[in-house]
Amino acid sequence: MSKLLWQMLKSTPLVIGGSLLMASGVAAEVTAPAQPFEIAQTNEEILEQLQNYTNEDNNGSLGQSVQGASRFRDVSPNDWAFQALDDLIRRYDCLVGYPNGTFRGNRPLTRYEFAAGLNACLNQIERLIAAATADFVTREDLETLRALLAEFEAELIALGTRVDSLEARTAFLEDNQFSTTTKLNGEVIFNLADAFTDLDQQFDSNRDGIGDIIPGGGNTVAGNRVRLNFDTSFTGRDRLRTRLQGRNIISPANSISSITNEGGFDFAGDGGNDVTVSVLSYSIPIADGRGQAQFFATGGASDDVFNTVNPFDSSGSGFVGSFAARNPIYRAGGQSAGLGLSFDVTNNINLAGYYLAGEANDPSPGAGLFNGDYSAGGQLTFEANRFTIAGTYIHGYTGINNGVGWGVGSRASNFGVENFLGFGTTTRDDGTTFVNTAPVSTNNYGLQVNFDLSESFFIGGWGGYTAATAIGTGDGDIWNWAGYVGLRDLGAEGSKLGFLVGMEPKLAGSDASVAFAGRNVQGLGANDRADRDTSLHFEGFYAFPVNDNILITPGVIVITNPGHNETNPTLWIGTLRTTFTF
Repeated sequence: MSKLLWQMLKSTPLVIGGSLLMASGVAAEVTAPAQPFEIAQTNEEILEQLQNYTNEDNNGSLGQSVQGASRFRDVSPNDWAFQALDDLIRRYDCLVGYPNGTFRGNRPLTRYEFAAGLNACLNQIERLIAAATADFVTREDLETLRALLAEFEAELIALGTRVDSLEARTAFLEDNQFSTTTKLNGEVIFNLADAFTDLDQQFDSNRDGIGDIIPGGGNTVAGNRVRLNFDTSFTGRDRLRTRLQGRNIISPANSISSITNEGGFDFAGDGGNDVTVSVLSYSIPIADGRGQAQFFATGGASDDVFNTVNPFDSSGSGFVGSFAARNPIYRAGGQSAGLGLSFDVTNNINLAGYYLAGEANDPSPGAGLFNGDYSAGGQLTFEANRFTIAGTYIHGYTGINNGVGWGVGSRASNFGVENFLGFGTTTRDDGTTFVNTAPVSTNNYGLQVNFDLSESFFIGGWGGYTAATAIGTGDGDIWNWAGYVGLRDLGAEGSKLGFLVGMEPKLAGSDASVAFAGRNVQGLGANDRADRDTSLHFEGFYAFPVNDNILITPGVIVITNPGHNETNPTLWIGTLRTTFTF
């Protein structure tokens, strides 16, 4: 028997074994079923053709000299079938795996996949034999090949039908698709909320220990938020995000906003359901995929660049309160348009930084990309063995009448210094005039930690310190902290249960010049230099998935001593958030 026949006999188990290995990466170039030999030919004609074939090529293989199994990044020389796979590829070059360079050799194998792989390898053998010469092939060899073809003839025919059907469906989708480059995803929130505290009672507004104001309100409210994200990719690795948003959600805590900014919802915001472009950003990988650059035209925020560490930081599926979502220092300063960079220094260490301006589109004096409200910061994050810790620094600046600008904590912690004559006055639409508060510059320091005790249970928390300066007036010290526990998949896969306790931002002290009569901080009594008491923020929620697209979340927020003032009654707020995703 010639060397060619011997090679064919040796190749038979390789072909079958190689096809079995193709469980995760069916052989390439399978378009429609084809017979390796023309059945209409007689055995004599085939034998006559095969007798004209010559010896093997110079490298001792029937196929071309190609890279072997090492072409697949998920196949190593230690795999038990590496040698068989390597030999099959080098000798016959009929396997290419998946486009991402993997072979996925541990996947189960269907008869269709086996038939497709076998057909591809037999077709390759036929082409290689046609290009070679040999003395002869026996009738038994041909019958063996014919038996293999007959065994899988039905599967090959069925596979061809499926391929034709897929081609037709693909053509239809291409003709009717929304876009070849853009994907649409959306999130809709329906929210019911109420304040269980009777807000028709007196609260202390001037910090003299006596109730003097009745906020009113506390009615049950219903609101909504709609977000549509258009994510476009031009290279497969970049992303242009255009987000349309409309919302009309008001937290019941808004009824006591003249007393404190505590107790607000992370998903709140009242735009009258007017649809706006709330986010427009573009991100690309850098440094061979080890980093990412983000460009924000509008809607950028520090938590888009930084890892806030809290696993339940999500306005649609996580904690319901603004304070509970993340360390408040992430909200300091003006934020909207600018640049963010993130880079993996090692597999465990990430370094990130950003610059964002809050009035980038305004050419007025004291505004623009570099002269208006802004925020700039950096963060170093270490993550390994289920433990994450991040150290954060953020410098922020906000203009007149904005204070620190983070929307949480006591009014005093926002550090709006009143009645400083150098910044003029503002007249409201109702005709009333007030003296502007001073611009505020802040240096914010935060430490965030999280530890996964198991796959489903974790604990964590943060601490934050803010050194605030009312321009031309004086300085103040502001602190906040929180600790939380979280549990995933309790009662249903995809569920979330979380509890948090913490102190929303509190003005711990300030310069005497800040408390000077006529220049006191909003939310403090005359000549006060700090919040005198301490309030605590308690929060719990349970997010239950009805299905893959609907999540129902009851949540409760409790604020003791609102405004860090023990005169004020405890504030109880309940919410029922329903989130639809698509």
